[in-house]
Amino acid sequence: MVAAFKERLRGIDPGYIKFDTLQTLQVNLGNLCNLSCRHCHVVASPEGEKVMNRDVMAKIIGFLSRQPGITLDITGGCPEMNPYFRYLIEATEGLSPRRIVRSNLAILTEPGMEWLPGIYSNHGLVVIASLPCYMKENVDRQRGEGVYARSIAALKVLNSIGYGDTLELNLVYNPGGDFVPGSQKELEAAYKKELMERHGIRFNNLYTLANAPIGRFREYLEAKGAFDLYLNLLATSFNPDVAGNIMCRTLVSVDWKGFLYNCDFNQANGLPITGENGGILKIDDLEDAVRSGNELFLSQHCYCCTAGEGSSCTGALL
Repeated sequence: MVAAFKERLRGIDPGYIKFDTLQTLQVNLGNLCNLSCRHCHVVASPEGEKVMNRDVMAKIIGFLSRQPGITLDITGGCPEMNPYFRYLIEATEGLSPRRIVRSNLAILTEPGMEWLPGIYSNHGLVVIASLPCYMKENVDRQRGEGVYARSIAALKVLNSIGYGDTLELNLVYNPGGDFVPGSQKELEAAYKKELMERHGIRFNNLYTLANAPIGRFREYLEAKGAFDLYLNLLATSFNPDVAGNIMCRTLVSVDWKGFLYNCDFNQANGLPITGENGGILKIDDLEDAVRSGNELFLSQHCYCCTAGEGSSCTGALL
């Protein structure tokens, strides 16, 4: 029997189950994507119908204008496929000291998307790109045939305009199965060596991200009868040294409708932030949602963030 994650944190330090200070506003623009990856926790695909509209974006922009100094982290799906992606980038210019776009790389090779590298570089965006392995076979197995070659082509384009040098380019590794990521430092060294030797590609940092047992990855686990085994693995790999650094203590996630969550995994799992009356908080309630001391909404899938070296949207937590 796996112990309740929330109680495990409370047993270490009661402060660990409470919100600290907002540092990152993560905005999920929807589940529309040009890929249908096996591990996707938001079940994104070309058939995705959850797409953030301009009205919700305008409220996000308004919040950032009132709250300077907050990182804007834009994700999806494939965020670049949102029809108002360019509007969000242009309207938040100067409002956030660090703006991140999370790209699957393959989108840069789609017809009609040739403008993307230019908007990345012209606006000084940090690109965090998913590349679950440096080997073709593993990437294509997880993300679809031909995706590795398209990803490499996209990385070469980004390198050609300064990403990996004067502009920040970070890659994301996640396991190809039901196991915990290894050492981030060692994986980064291997990625840098292999990608340089094979393709002449440069990047700044590698982030390791554990697979959350939700979405398509949960379906995969259940199909092989391994869901309970994987959850037990995450729980037995619990690292108390990273417990205080979980990203939900400094991050709030906004979904395509403007509802608020403690993280993107909670968003995918249908676990929103609620107010004292039990109602789900929306973007209009953001100031209330980010009060220091608010209790976090936690569940068993949160063990993926404290396993091994820990896991977050910016990599290991050690």
